[in-house]
Amino acid sequence: MSKTAYIVRHINFENAGILESVLIDRGFELTYIEAPLANFEHYDATAADLVIVCGAPIGAYDEKLYPFLTDEIKFITDRINSKKPLLGICLGAQLISRIMGGHVGPMKHGKKEIGFGPLEFTPEGASSPLALLGNVPVLHWHGDEFEIPKGAVRLAKTELCPNQAFSVGTHILGLQFHMEADPAFIESWLVGHCAELSNAGIDIPKLREDAKRLRQELPAAGKAACIAWLEQNHLGL
Repeated sequence: MSKTAYIVRHINFENAGILESVLIDRGFELTYIEAPLANFEHYDATAADLVIVCGAPIGAYDEKLYPFLTDEIKFITDRINSKKPLLGICLGAQLISRIMGGHVGPMKHGKKEIGFGPLEFTPEGASSPLALLGNVPVLHWHGDEFEIPKGAVRLAKTELCPNQAFSVGTHILGLQFHMEADPAFIESWLVGHCAELSNAGIDIPKLREDAKRLRQELPAAGKAACIAWLEQNHLGL
């Protein structure tokens, strides 16, 4: 019997990325929910075996500017309350933190964290599925940060951002970084976020070169961590 996964997407290229093939190989039927245009009433957040909420270049507190976030927040709240597997990436993790009472806002030093860099794991993170990422640089792309919400465990940090990942039990995983991003498609990110890159003074050629260097190593590590998390939640083969 096939399993189902809802993937909440805000912009086309910030999708499930390398995780898609992992899920399909494990018998998942994937349904993308295009958040800015979706009628969330058509989707039961508690029905799917897995829900993934992807990133976006908007804030977790921007529902006055982007009213669809109000319905998305209700959808994520329903999923949290179901205690079924939920993966939040970047904005997705920020929304989970906010719903659970954590503060979300610009990083205090005022910088953006954009580029590839390794994680530093907490003791809890070192014994979690994320440990399979090892020292492999992952993609960071954010200016906001989340607080670790009450009842969650901090798993990783970087020099610029002390809260890079958290878990609630085994069923909720929130990632500030982009474990899902396929370096082979970095050009879509460079074009889609060109204004942000320019304003932040990011070295685009270096970002492109780093992606090329990590084309094989990063997807392999990301898939391994994802598989371990799925198995932890009894969603393996």
